[in-house]
Amino acid sequence: MVASSKVVPALLGGFVCIYGLVSGFVKERLFLSEALVAMLFGIIIGPRAINIVNPHDFVNTEKFTLEFARYVIAIQVMAAGITLPHRYMIRKWRTMSILLGPVMVVMWVVTAAIIHFLFDLSFLQSLLIASCAAPTDPILANSVIKGRYAEANVPKNVRDALSAESGINDGFGLPFLFFALYLLNDSYSTGHAIGKWFYWTWGYQVLLSIVIGIAVGYVARKLLRLAEAYDLIDKESFLAFSIGLAVFIVGCLQLIRSDDILCCFVAGHSFTWDDWFREETKDAHFQEVLDGLFNVAFFVYFGTIIPWDQFNNAALIIAPWRLIVAAIMILLLRRLPVVLLLTRVTPAFRNYRQSIFA
Repeated sequence: MVASSKVVPALLGGFVCIYGLVSGFVKERLFLSEALVAMLFGIIIGPRAINIVNPHDFVNTEKFTLEFARYVIAIQVMAAGITLPHRYMIRKWRTMSILLGPVMVVMWVVTAAIIHFLFDLSFLQSLLIASCAAPTDPILANSVIKGRYAEANVPKNVRDALSAESGINDGFGLPFLFFALYLLNDSYSTGHAIGKWFYWTWGYQVLLSIVIGIAVGYVARKLLRLAEAYDLIDKESFLAFSIGLAVFIVGCLQLIRSDDILCCFVAGHSFTWDDWFREETKDAHFQEVLDGLFNVAFFVYFGTIIPWDQFNNAALIIAPWRLIVAAIMILLLRRLPVVLLLTRVTPAFRNYRQSIFA
């Protein structure tokens, strides 16, 4: 424990410094995301390579990973909501309805079909796993919507649409998860499962979190403007306000067992509904720095806990070649065909080239 408390900060700090020296080259010349590089570093220092760090020795990895990931994603979706142009979700409701409706449903069902075809799982079990892959990831989406290369080569309409989609559909993935989970519960009849899915998942977890997010974002915006107007807040606290807001929302929504991730995105967008906070902080880059540090720390940690021994699991017919085939099929079939098919009715994507990229 003592050794780990010294080794982990040294390795993490060293990686941040060394990677920072070549980060521009890695991102813009090699086209590698910081998440991938951090994960590879974690694999190298983890138990399957040189075995300097093994989190299983000093932490309950299941609980720690859940909470660590929860806060990293919450901060990211809050940032996604804040960086959107004012009233984006209302002004671009057609695009978001398509991306969160037919596109997300097709991604869920196609992914489930691929998993069901390749592995020894029922279709309901496959739907359960596919619900984790249906949403687009806000952390990985940043690699194609942020930075100098993205700003120079990716149209703003596409960047905004992908940022909004990746921010909100992490929270909207919850109904897909619970739909399969309730139907798999042997103690529920089909009618009971569907009923609970509507009133508990859609009513309590989704709709309630949206209402809370709108209210919290509005109140936070008014309070921050008031504090700024009366010169009560310093610059450092002003810049850190949104991160504190994300942590506050996660804690509160966990207490009432509602959808904390969706609430963070909605609160972030409500918080910058008038663009004031976004304009005030656009040149500070403080939040981007903290986001980057959290992301790097998480993916280094993730690289050290990858369960390599489960890559061959005869009980589920899991084998490396099946995983590779599944990954290729999901990449090719999960999203691209449906987005291309709906290009003409998706206002944010002005041509097929933009749809292919998205």
